[in-house]
Amino acid sequence: MPISMYQASVPVLTRGLAILSTLIDKGAAHAAEHKLDPASLVNGRLAPDMLPLSGQVQRASDTAKFAVVRLTGEPAPSFADEETTLDQLRERCARTISFLEKVRPDVFEGSEARTISFGGDTKLTAPGDAYLLSFALPNFFFHVTTAYDILRHMGVAIGKRDYLGRFDRA
Repeated sequence: MPISMYQASVPVLTRGLAILSTLIDKGAAHAAEHKLDPASLVNGRLAPDMLPLSGQVQRASDTAKFAVVRLTGEPAPSFADEETTLDQLRERCARTISFLEKVRPDVFEGSEARTISFGGDTKLTAPGDAYLLSFALPNFFFHVTTAYDILRHMGVAIGKRDYLGRFDRA
């Protein structure tokens, strides 16, 4: 049986956001243990021209929501990018997961062939399967990975197993 667009998106995005939330937890524990201002993590960045941790979490959240919206036409909640604490970033992940968990698999039917248009000034168009596999998922994981890298760069003791999370076979 072929994999469905739902299987390739919602469970993958949900799992990635749950792992991101766990990484934020580890950042909070690190800040508490080392008596650091948690805002230094929230505002931490790898390079001056890159978004800080808060922006990486916000973009991961938005990418997950918009992927589902573009593929299904389902309405998504709007989140203002106002998170300034680790708790707020964790809550952003939780709200996004909550939205994803409410999306029914049947609304993805035919989405692999649906024409998806996206992008700012330069509009890109692709069939749904190419959009999901070649843009949405890589973009999502770019932001999750960059959030991991920022926390690691700021001294949080996380490694590959933290990034990969638990592997539970279905």
